[in-house]
Amino acid sequence: MTITFITGANKGLGYETARRLVDAGHTVVLGARDGAVAADKLGVRWVRIDVTDEASVRAAAADVEQHEGVVDVLINNAGVHGPMGDPSGLTGDELLGVLDVNLVGVVRTTTAFLPLLRRSADPVIINVSSAMGSLAATHDPARAESGVVAPAYTSSKAALTMLTTQYAKGLPDIRINAADPGYTATDLNGHSGPQTVTEGTDAIVALATEGPGHGSGRFVDRHGEIAWS
Repeated sequence: MTITFITGANKGLGYETARRLVDAGHTVVLGARDGAVAADKLGVRWVRIDVTDEASVRAAAADVEQHEGVVDVLINNAGVHGPMGDPSGLTGDELLGVLDVNLVGVVRTTTAFLPLLRRSADPVIINVSSAMGSLAATHDPARAESGVVAPAYTSSKAALTMLTTQYAKGLPDIRINAADPGYTATDLNGHSGPQTVTEGTDAIVALATEGPGHGSGRFVDRHGEIAWS
């Protein structure tokens, strides 16, 4: 039985990923600050986690160690958007707030859960990133990413993709990849994306279910591996 822990899994991409992985036979542990209702709907266990709080993250890992004893797949999904539009008034605190969730939160969670992942025969980490952090995508007028101004979010996702490649190099015993959901209708964008939430989770689910023997340090969307620049 594959045991999967997902942060930010009480709604949106995280919830749909949890639902699909439950259907695929995974034992999903739903990580969120408030996940009781979502966990009940899915029939899974909820563990409270606030990825911006070191003590909360450590407590979540200890809880999973006590109950499941191992994690096969860690999905770092929790994320926030931050200010959009004209960056003239963007403050350092606003940027730090987004980075604290989208980037530093991934570091906190990964570090805390590494001992549990290393108990797995095939440990996997999936970081939910975005082509919004890609220079190529955000400069291509044919792509939706080129028309969005979201300085904090895009910066955090560019950093997260690079963080993923560094972790993949530094932790060769674990398969670590980044997923780009694509422009998906979720609360994060006011449900403006053209993709359904199921389509938006295709890449995440594919990485979570692909099995041993696949590469690490990849950036993947629902159509396959993509270059990052």
